[in-house]
Amino acid sequence: MYHRAYNFGFNINYTSKPVTFWFSAYLYVEKALFLQTIMTTEEIRALLNDIESDRVERTISTTNTDKFGQAICAFANDLPDHRLPGYLFLGVKDDGTVTDLNVTDELLKNIAAIRTDGNIQPQPSMTVEKVSMDEGDIVMVRVEPSVFPPVRYKGRIWIRIGPRKGVANEDDESILMEKRRTNVTSFDASPCINATIDDLDLQKFKHYYLPKAMTDDEIEEDRKEGRTVKEQMASFGFFDTKYDCPTNAGMLFFAKNLRRFIPGAYIQYVRFAGKDRAGDIMTEHEFKSNLCTTLEELDTFVETTIANRRPIPVSPTREDPFVDYPYWATRELLMNAICHRDYTSNGPIQFYQYDDRIEIMNHGGLYGKANEQNFPKVNDYRNIIVAEGMKVLGFVNRHSRGVQRVQRELMANENGEAEYDFSYQTAVMVKEMKSPLGERALQEAIARGFVTENGEKRSDLTISEDKNGHKNGHKNGHEGDRKTSQKTPKMKVSKFPAPIVEQVYKSLRLNRKAKYSWLQDNLGVSEATIKRAISDLKELGYINKEHSKIKGEWQLLK
Repeated sequence: MYHRAYNFGFNINYTSKPVTFWFSAYLYVEKALFLQTIMTTEEIRALLNDIESDRVERTISTTNTDKFGQAICAFANDLPDHRLPGYLFLGVKDDGTVTDLNVTDELLKNIAAIRTDGNIQPQPSMTVEKVSMDEGDIVMVRVEPSVFPPVRYKGRIWIRIGPRKGVANEDDESILMEKRRTNVTSFDASPCINATIDDLDLQKFKHYYLPKAMTDDEIEEDRKEGRTVKEQMASFGFFDTKYDCPTNAGMLFFAKNLRRFIPGAYIQYVRFAGKDRAGDIMTEHEFKSNLCTTLEELDTFVETTIANRRPIPVSPTREDPFVDYPYWATRELLMNAICHRDYTSNGPIQFYQYDDRIEIMNHGGLYGKANEQNFPKVNDYRNIIVAEGMKVLGFVNRHSRGVQRVQRELMANENGEAEYDFSYQTAVMVKEMKSPLGERALQEAIARGFVTENGEKRSDLTISEDKNGHKNGHKNGHEGDRKTSQKTPKMKVSKFPAPIVEQVYKSLRLNRKAKYSWLQDNLGVSEATIKRAISDLKELGYINKEHSKIKGEWQLLK
């Protein structure tokens, strides 16, 4: 879901009177009304002094984000089912004493960012406020109970056990999953009644998804506790233990034969000759496997085929790479279509390529709080479990900034901004125009004699420059060539096979301890792309890993 930061420009000031207030707070609001967050002095003091409450946590720290994240996660899970918000107070001792915290806008922003940094899934509803008491200032974080528990922080399910927090056990998870079922409204969270566990590729779940969603220690704990694969899948929303069948999300990610159960769950790619559908079909392909497979296939397809990356001479000694469609931006548009589509429709996602553009249409239209007037600043999730799964696999970031970054990359490549068409009502069409940069560079190379009219490199002509910078051309091997003629300068082609490989190498030079997740977040590409780039760098002899795989550092060999 998309959550906006609101700056109300005045500050809450709690004196001995019930309420005298001026606000300066960053409130991240999901559904709670602003007035619901205002409390009287007596209410806040009662919470501060109630040391036995499982709805309150106090701390004097301002930097322990793991502690804050665990507390927020626990309040969102609301294991006792209070159906009331939980409160995290910063600047308050365990006995309820206020320490007069120095509350800055930067601190408020950092605390509020915990919910959107990707570590808490699904994102909770919470507010962050600066509160002025008689003894000094504190920060109050209010967390609403989640309608889609269990909520995880860095892969672990945290709960409140009286006044303390801890990691949920198997019985706790069962309670939270039952709460989720009572709140189920989305298609992906609903049980797929006609399917059984045998219809799922469990190896894909165990060896591909689970290692990305949980740490090795957590997986080992599950093994020791004897948790079944059904229980593990249920904790992610992929299996419904009440009906003993996979959920629709479980089918989308792991089904052996997905279209048997969800007929419209595939991507139809067609390359048309010309600028409309009247042209001949040059090639077509259906991406119809489960999402674990399809997302990887699309990632590779966009990078190697759609982007159309090729080197074009721009001088006698240099070639520059050009692409028709930026890899990351195009992939992001496809991932958004997969994440947000209406899977109850039997129609596929249409991924159509013409001579001058790409069009992507997905069924469903805008959802929830998102509408044509507030898009893309306001976002909402039709398929919350699908969004969580794609985040785990590294194909979306859920920071609600993908569209803005897409537009920026398209403008940088002179594609123009992506055009969204909401007039279909039950579907959304997005159009990405082809960049003119490559064709412009090719025509310039032809005009300057670097390539032939067919776009092929000239084999019969040597291009060089004299001391005055004038271009000279002569045929290779001509009998009248003078011995003093200049030698042909060699084209300087990038030593890296792809731009992303060079970007990864430069990132490793800056951070020798970089992990795949760090590279993925900083470069905005999938884990699969990072792994391919690392493999290329190893094969080319640029890098190696020192010591252990987990704690080692990258060794730069060149």
